[in-house]
Amino acid sequence: MKTDVLIVGCGFAGAVIADCLATSGRDVVILDQRGHLGGNAFDETDSRGVLVHRYGPHIFHTNSEPVFDYLSRFTRWTPFEMRVLASVDGKLLPIPINRTTINAYFGLQLDEAGAAALLGRLREPRSPILTSEDVVLSSVGRELGAKFFQNYIRKQWGMDMSCLRAEVAARIPTRTNDDDRYFTDRFQCMPTEGYSALFRNMLDHRSIHFEPSTRFVKEANGIQARHVVYTGPIDEYFNCCLGPLPFRSLRFEYEHFDKKPFFQPAGIVSYPNEHAYTRITEFKHLTGQRCPGTTIAREYPTAEGDPYYPVPREENHALYQRYRALAQSEQGVTFVGRLAQYRYYNMDQVVGAALQAALEVQACTA
Repeated sequence: MKTDVLIVGCGFAGAVIADCLATSGRDVVILDQRGHLGGNAFDETDSRGVLVHRYGPHIFHTNSEPVFDYLSRFTRWTPFEMRVLASVDGKLLPIPINRTTINAYFGLQLDEAGAAALLGRLREPRSPILTSEDVVLSSVGRELGAKFFQNYIRKQWGMDMSCLRAEVAARIPTRTNDDDRYFTDRFQCMPTEGYSALFRNMLDHRSIHFEPSTRFVKEANGIQARHVVYTGPIDEYFNCCLGPLPFRSLRFEYEHFDKKPFFQPAGIVSYPNEHAYTRITEFKHLTGQRCPGTTIAREYPTAEGDPYYPVPREENHALYQRYRALAQSEQGVTFVGRLAQYRYYNMDQVVGAALQAALEVQACTA
């Protein structure tokens, strides 16, 4: 088989680049070792008729109007602002920590200024900010840090927050008002028909050929391509010749309830201090679907399985830089996406990176 561009991986990075290249007149073949499109954003209806996200909750949010406008070509949107509760000492409290959280946890009735003053007394400023522990202690102090972050991070990453780079905890803000939204981006919504429908629309082009359940093996797939776009783990591309890059994975345990319209009061409830799982997702809150019964997923972090999250430690970043140097010397190959660039991308960031990469691939295949 001959093609202009071979794309490895059919998540957001691969699908966006495929659409852009096909629209500009290139023939594209996409391989994915899974049996479906969409990567980790894949969703489907379960046996009870509930639309579920098979690889954990995906909530779309962005401040980028170009990214939002691009994706809007392939889906209608349903507005959705995610709210998360944390189970702490028998109470369900808003996370990120806000004034409501502070008052409920301490049994107080502080106004916004009072909440700010209390946080000021609790904080333990660190300088420089190097680790996630530095971030947590500098923002909420030791007690709240222990109750809301310490054990959650240990479960999620398999190590203490003092061992992880600051970016892990820096993603979660602290507020002294009552804003209980998890994100504050300008655009917050869900694809009305689901993510898989969005991907099907994106790849609905006669110049795109999708091969599911097909593993990429360098120079052994029988495909002659002028250019390769690789979105898989960068260390695997080079046969882990410098050693494996660590990733964290997830395992999901699903449960359906026939006679409950809802299982919990929010789409996501996190459990920082209880259970082996980190959180429970109830999908009907996220999708707005109306149907009898409800389905939940308990989420268990693990060191084994499909790679989800690059582990943000200095030594891992240094190893990635060595792989990146190899990638830059690889002729005719573009590396893009969370796994290929070993960084935590939100969905909108992946789309933005893919749109830019598509322009570069167009230029080198002109």
